[in-house]
Amino acid sequence: MSKQFYLLFSLFLAVQSFAQNFKSQFTRLTAEKDTTAQIQLLQNWQQATPDDAELYVAWFNYYFSLSKKEVVRFGSEPQPSQSIEIKDSMGENTVGYLSDDIDYDTGLLKNSFQYINTGIAKYPSRLDMRFGKVYALGQIEHYEEFTNEIIETLHQAGRIKNQWLWTDNKKVNHPDRFLLSTIQQYVVQLYNVGDDQLHHMRKIAEAVLKYYPNHVESLSNLAITYGLQQDYDRALEALLKAEKIAPRDAIVLNNIAAMYERKGDKLNAIKYYELTAKLGDEDAKNAAAQKLKELKN
Repeated sequence: MSKQFYLLFSLFLAVQSFAQNFKSQFTRLTAEKDTTAQIQLLQNWQQATPDDAELYVAWFNYYFSLSKKEVVRFGSEPQPSQSIEIKDSMGENTVGYLSDDIDYDTGLLKNSFQYINTGIAKYPSRLDMRFGKVYALGQIEHYEEFTNEIIETLHQAGRIKNQWLWTDNKKVNHPDRFLLSTIQQYVVQLYNVGDDQLHHMRKIAEAVLKYYPNHVESLSNLAITYGLQQDYDRALEALLKAEKIAPRDAIVLNNIAAMYERKGDKLNAIKYYELTAKLGDEDAKNAAAQKLKELKN
């Protein structure tokens, strides 16, 4: 080993050690919620290793966490979080509910997203940065940007052949499976928000299917968006494709049966509920049996 190479290698190890030390300190200070010490550490980190990918993640997390403000809201309906019922002066009628909620400081959010956007631009193969941004957009309910970031992540997956990196630039194990399973969780999040997110669910499903045409979950998601809008023919088109790929998938079979039932095609509805009863788990079998009883009477 040449002396020059040895010195360069030693310097590299020293820089790596510095970065790991800053990261571990930041994690500890975050757990302690010591924001004063956090900002001092981040500034020192910036001076020592300004091109450290983990530094951008830390800045993003710092500003996003700082942007959260706990507030109390008064409303006419109880919220999923714990609510306090407020009665009138006579104590007889409910006039509203007090509930804990989270607001976000827009200026601090802007700083947070500036850092993660810079990090993504510098390190386009860091999947943790992209999914961190998606998560944050979901928390603040910016679903248009949430959707667009997921779709851009899929495009990047295509460009780099899904060779993703995670924290500390470690390779992602089983990247296709991890990418698709995480995106599916985000689609479920959109579904749980309500029907006004169906167009976002559809855009994501179509983007996934561009790169993974045999992805059964996305075909099912696409079908759900059409089915809830009463476009049963398009829903069935997607589901029947899914059936060809996964002919024993009880969820797909049950959804096909439901679409035929809603369309008024009793014979095909019975056919697919029978398949569901045959291939599904105990709950699916019981539900299909009940449907068959209704349709055959």
